[in-house]
Amino acid sequence: MVKFHRMFMLFSAFSVILNMQETENQQKEVSALNIAYFLIPKSSVAFLYDDYTFRQGLEKMRHHGYTAIPVISRTGQYIGIVSEGDFLWRMLASSDDESEKAFSMKNMEKLHIRDILNANHPPVRITVSMEDLLSSAANQNFVTVVDDLGNFTGIVTRKDIIRYFSEKRAGNTQPELLRKIV
Repeated sequence: MVKFHRMFMLFSAFSVILNMQETENQQKEVSALNIAYFLIPKSSVAFLYDDYTFRQGLEKMRHHGYTAIPVISRTGQYIGIVSEGDFLWRMLASSDDESEKAFSMKNMEKLHIRDILNANHPPVRITVSMEDLLSSAANQNFVTVVDDLGNFTGIVTRKDIIRYFSEKRAGNTQPELLRKIV
């Protein structure tokens, strides 16, 4: 009887450990999967190629009404983000040559997006946790997502991240965005 009791206790302890590990693994999986629910895929996102001219980039941003936009190479590699401020500061940049002080349309055709790029916005991988995603979104309107090879996959907007955490904090076990999808 004592042996049976010890075996039962040992089995119970082992079962609790397995359940804890399973719960931990499920939490990791949910955390990793959540970003996929919020991802706006590349096919639905406006972006610029790094070889676009200054003028082409400005026109595309104006057309879409964005204040910042991802920049990728022709092979699909994520390069960075360019913002309205990057365009403005480049236009206002002073030059020693008097002929280049006035920024003309002709000058806009010579300058490329890669020349004004902002490298302060590192991308995240699709497996990033929601908490890390939140910290990445603190200083930008969207977070760029890349695959393991560094190819641009899409974006996650700060609005969706904030909505997720506010619903989670309110006690919803499954935030509204996830309920719509599931």
